[in-house]
Amino acid sequence: MGAGMARNIARSGLALTVWNRDAGKARALADVGATVAEDPASAVAGADVIVTMLFDAASVEAVMEQALPAAAEGAVWVQSSTVGLDGALRLAELADRAGVDYVDAPVLGTRQPAEEGKLLVLAGGPEHLRDAVAPVFDAVGARTVWVGPLPGDGHRLKLVANSWVLSVMGGTAQAIGLAEGLGLDPQQFLDTIAGGGTDCGYAQLKGRAMIAGDYSTSFTTEGAAKDASLIADALRGAGVEDNLMRALHQQFAAATEAGHGAEDMASVIEAVRHPRSS
Repeated sequence: MGAGMARNIARSGLALTVWNRDAGKARALADVGATVAEDPASAVAGADVIVTMLFDAASVEAVMEQALPAAAEGAVWVQSSTVGLDGALRLAELADRAGVDYVDAPVLGTRQPAEEGKLLVLAGGPEHLRDAVAPVFDAVGARTVWVGPLPGDGHRLKLVANSWVLSVMGGTAQAIGLAEGLGLDPQQFLDTIAGGGTDCGYAQLKGRAMIAGDYSTSFTTEGAAKDASLIADALRGAGVEDNLMRALHQQFAAATEAGHGAEDMASVIEAVRHPRSS
């Protein structure tokens, strides 16, 4: 995700410096003209906009504690990693202590939209910062939705949207697993719903991948398990029943524990096909 975003930022004509915990991944971006930094502080020094796209709140916090002391006066930190509501607020507090403006800006989309600059940016932050970050958002996304003025506003909508995505994934896996268990060709299920009111392009795409066993990574199963846990926490915090999301988390976690964590989240079907004994 971060690499795709970085490439589109560079291609838009913006000067770009990159850093990654895996130095090889950062060096791979030199071919689009990015300057490769040796450490987080060097990456942000002199930057007008700082973008983070890492796995979780802990990794973002660890990196930015190193980077923020080198941030330029007036810099804006765009935090695009999916870190949950508590994480978004904790990182906003980190930015505030460092005297750096903060925009909560998770994105909807997976690897291919990131590479194509077609992500949907869900932004939360003060209105006076919008012009400063607009060139970056325009480079990485097809559209920006300003959800509200507060840190965490972008994440609220991101978790709502991801709750639907993960529910579609889990429901599709269950239907295909049931079809197989009943001796049916699971493609008949996808063909039956095709074009009707219960059809869904995402179910068709991921359903075909599940049937074929093609888990080429677009968004990892480990990442889906992490997001399901964050969504369940948000549900509980909002006073909304979280049983469904907790069950989905168990499925994605089971697939991860079975060795599919780095594969696409379509591999959750393996947890349906091979349930763990209780």
